[in-house]
Amino acid sequence: MAAYKPVVVQACPKLGEKITQDTLYWRGYKTPVQIKEFGAVNKIDFSPVPPYNYAVTASSRIHIYGRYSQEPIKTFSRFRDAAYGATYRDDGQLLVAGSEDSSIRLFDVSGRAPLRQFDGHTKPVHLVGFLSDKYRIFSGGDDYSTNLWDIPNATEIISYNEHTDYVRCGCASKVNADVFITGSYDHTVKLFDARTKSSVMTIEHGHPVESVLLFPSGGLLVSAGGRYVKVWDVLKGGQLLVSLKNHHKTVTCLCLNSSGQRLLSGSLDRHVKIYSTTSYKVVHSFNYATSILSLALSVSTVDIFLDKPEDETIVVGMTNGVLNVKHRKPEERNEKSQKKRQPAYRTYVKGRTYMPKQEDFCVSKPVKRVLRKYDKLLKSFESSKALDAVLEPPIMLHTPEVTVAVMQELHRRGTLRSALAGRDEKQVNLLLTFVARRVIEPRFTPMLVTVADMITDIYQPVVGQSAIVDKQFLKLQEAIGKEIDYQEELLEVLGMMDTLFATFTEKRDTYLEENESNGLKETIETNRND
Repeated sequence: MAAYKPVVVQACPKLGEKITQDTLYWRGYKTPVQIKEFGAVNKIDFSPVPPYNYAVTASSRIHIYGRYSQEPIKTFSRFRDAAYGATYRDDGQLLVAGSEDSSIRLFDVSGRAPLRQFDGHTKPVHLVGFLSDKYRIFSGGDDYSTNLWDIPNATEIISYNEHTDYVRCGCASKVNADVFITGSYDHTVKLFDARTKSSVMTIEHGHPVESVLLFPSGGLLVSAGGRYVKVWDVLKGGQLLVSLKNHHKTVTCLCLNSSGQRLLSGSLDRHVKIYSTTSYKVVHSFNYATSILSLALSVSTVDIFLDKPEDETIVVGMTNGVLNVKHRKPEERNEKSQKKRQPAYRTYVKGRTYMPKQEDFCVSKPVKRVLRKYDKLLKSFESSKALDAVLEPPIMLHTPEVTVAVMQELHRRGTLRSALAGRDEKQVNLLLTFVARRVIEPRFTPMLVTVADMITDIYQPVVGQSAIVDKQFLKLQEAIGKEIDYQEELLEVLGMMDTLFATFTEKRDTYLEENESNGLKETIETNRND
């Protein structure tokens, strides 16, 4: 008697994420830590100096967190109303923040009370930041104005009134201590020089600007607003280099990684997209629970001294007040294992390469084949139970190809119809659910159409006796109807493409005939003969 041959499950290629170096790098984070704030997190800013604490602005407070702490190590709460945009100075000693009451407060990170208070705006101030000389502050408010302040004297240096809507974002140049940039809801990005009385460049973004970012070199500017992230060349007068539209909702924040080779954008669509700054293609993305308002990255304290910057911590602030903190997994150390020493590799492969001689007698070792549950049932000709075994949820959901392979084997044996018959309401419901869900997949369609025909023939007399079964039949009909509509639309598109290709071919033939009549072909042939 011939030995039983297990069911052959056809391996189908799966469409999945392509594994790249970026994928491996950005997946190297631990499970995120969730920290609940008092309100929506409108700004996260890491200190530029060790130990790289970060300031979180939410509601009427500014919390300072250590990189690994889940509780704030310091709190600034001297605000009568909401606080906005707390930002560190380059030396990490001072912190500046705007507020809903139109004032700007300057804090020493080692103290609690404000060192300075700057009054001059008439409406809430959302934008504050330090110029790179560390002695001046720039700000932007809902009164459409952009102001420059002197820290030692606590006085206003100059005020620009060029925007026509709320000024909500900005950044300072690290190359030139007099240059800073602002973005406004009037769809424009303006570049200011503190030595002049007006802006020196205006860029039209096309949507209300939510965030701007200047590359460390000072030559490239990134603006975010609406669903677009746009990159501009400042040295060429604000020339648009690339426009990215990878988000489904408004982009709210931008960030560069430690090496400056990756650009991150956060959006209200709950995604953080990571772009390569050479090709500006999305190399990875993160998904979050709710809409994202702020985003920040920190550098590893070890790798920064080894000239190998690594994004050790990524912090995301959301509209529901949740702070999502991810830390990079530590690298595995190559330490000597304390386990018992295993035999050397050569012990296992000893004799594998030996070639038997003519006078040797070879004894083959029998290979024990382990059969799966459905194979055992098929071997004993229990068709109905074999089908039940592959209709279990773990197999049906995660490996549907196994279920279809068993159906094909039953159909080959001619026992599929008997295996489908004689089932109760629950079993028929499970069977129809699987068919309705998978019949539209091209790799399963031929077999499942046959199964659907058999089920319809077998259970047609009992239609109308069970509301659950009737509902599944309607779902099956709807799924097949939609698939037919898609196929018809695809055929129409193919017909249009065939017409276009045929027209292109006719034009090309006509062009060649005209060239022949003008004697061009003869000239070309003469030149070739020469």
